[in-house]
Amino acid sequence: MGRYVIRRLLQMIPVFVGATLLIFVMVNVMGDPVAGLCGERQCDPATAAQLRREFGLDRPLWQQYATYMGNVFTGDFGTAFNGQPVTELMAASFPVTVRLTVVAILFEIVIGIVLGVLTGLRRGTPLDTSVLVLTLVVISVPTFVTGLLLQLLLGVQWGWIKPSVSPQATFGELIVPGLVLASVSLAYVTRLTRTSLAENRRSDYVRTAIAKGLPRRRVVGRHLLRNSLIPVVTFIGADIGALMGGAIVTERIFNIHGVGYQLYQGILRQNTQTVVGFVTVLVLVFLIANLLVDLLYAVLDPRIRYA
Repeated sequence: MGRYVIRRLLQMIPVFVGATLLIFVMVNVMGDPVAGLCGERQCDPATAAQLRREFGLDRPLWQQYATYMGNVFTGDFGTAFNGQPVTELMAASFPVTVRLTVVAILFEIVIGIVLGVLTGLRRGTPLDTSVLVLTLVVISVPTFVTGLLLQLLLGVQWGWIKPSVSPQATFGELIVPGLVLASVSLAYVTRLTRTSLAENRRSDYVRTAIAKGLPRRRVVGRHLLRNSLIPVVTFIGADIGALMGGAIVTERIFNIHGVGYQLYQGILRQNTQTVVGFVTVLVLVFLIANLLVDLLYAVLDPRIRYA
């Protein structure tokens, strides 16, 4: 196991460098950051040249990337164009998005897996059909439509929640935004659990466990469910990073100042340091989540061993 973890960590290095290089190039070619600093008026040549020197934009792109990566390994993600260090923006926004992601993941795990188990064990019943239709509707409706409808109904008309989240963004305020963020993924988790459970019910080890006279609860919980959760864990592990980086729409609807909000502002203002810094951290989140998912495989399925 230890040798496998070391090998995976070494494999993460070129992936991290390649992903950050791609993002760095894409962000730097999407527009002129100096033009964004000057607003609607065009900068005079002297001011533009000074700004380029100040932010290192006058150097070749490969030198900018080498300097950026050298600073990243020392904990310096650069300075935003407003003079605020990017690490301060991260310290203010990442805790909010982490709480929102935790709420969304809990919805996926609790509601998605429970509905998937119920429908997987009762295929063809009215419950199964109803859940399949409901999940199809949730997948078909865009997230911004779901968010705006819940905000209008629960927040404006019925007054059950606040239409916008406060700057503190407590867990209680993030329940509805977390449900909106997790809605599509929750539907996929439900359908994936149902399909995996239904396929494994026909396996030889399940029939053997039933023939041995084991209680139904033990057959489902200890044998059937553990093996059926492998693709579900894979999806949820990859979805952690996707939820953190893809919360732009949800955070905009409920006025949550998290990672999605900062990325949106950085793209809107062509603030390359902010965008690249936040995406760099999200790349690390993806890589670590995938490593943890691979290690969980051995816990769920004892037949899996790592050399």
